[in-house]
Amino acid sequence: MITLTTADGTDVRAFDEGHGPVILVVHPGFDDGKSWGKVAARLSGRFRVVRIVRRQYRLDRPAPVPYSIAREAGDVLALAADIGEPMVIVGHSSGGVVALEALAAAPAAAFAGAVLFEPPVTIGRPPGAEGHGGEGHGGEAAGGQTPGGEPIDRARAAVAAGQPGKAMQIFVRDVVGVPAPYAWALRPLVAVSPRLRALAPRQISDLDGVGPRLDVYARIETPTVLLGGERSPAHLGERLDALAAVMPHAEKVIPARRDHSAHLRAPDEVAHVIETLADRVLP
Repeated sequence: MITLTTADGTDVRAFDEGHGPVILVVHPGFDDGKSWGKVAARLSGRFRVVRIVRRQYRLDRPAPVPYSIAREAGDVLALAADIGEPMVIVGHSSGGVVALEALAAAPAAAFAGAVLFEPPVTIGRPPGAEGHGGEGHGGEAAGGQTPGGEPIDRARAAVAAGQPGKAMQIFVRDVVGVPAPYAWALRPLVAVSPRLRALAPRQISDLDGVGPRLDVYARIETPTVLLGGERSPAHLGERLDALAAVMPHAEKVIPARRDHSAHLRAPDEVAHVIETLADRVLP
């Protein structure tokens, strides 16, 4: 485990496995860094895999530390500077937004490549556009401009009422765009798991304050793979398309029959995508 202190006094922690060229993983929401363990295990035979534990999801703290996407990007940059060599950064879901912000702010030599797995970036469609998510429950994130909106308000109300399972059901159905039966199945799991109950309110506030940034991401020169899933909610594909249209050195990879949880269900395939890029851009 790596531990270092950032400029605002917060300690940053990261799992550290293997030896070789560095791959830095920024995990998704509703996670404390462990969900990418299977992918890390497959890469650590050839690479040093560093998985940051995002400050928003530090369960060793009684409450989240001061948080924003910008602060998390700063944590990533502090960790990269501490490691001190070019690396491939991998960001998943909201962790992909953090990775994009780190890429935009980093010195040119900090990151040799990037793999961004369905980051829910804000795209420029008008609010109120018809959603494409799940069972027709598309809120603004599931089919419109911003990752949030009215469904987030309902999820926050459920958290305030002591119903984190209901909050996550609303979030994954109406914000992520997961089909309603799968969202319903998550609700009792959250209710009985102390870990998931603690993660739920942190997920709801994950992307607070994130606005349109495609013009900033268009200036990223790092070779980038935009990873998606053929079976992921349609709005995530639209967001990848928007990134592909503006990032000058980006290519899309969309594995068949995979979705937003491919890192869990197909870790070999995800590891192969990362390894292929790393072999191309790292010494």
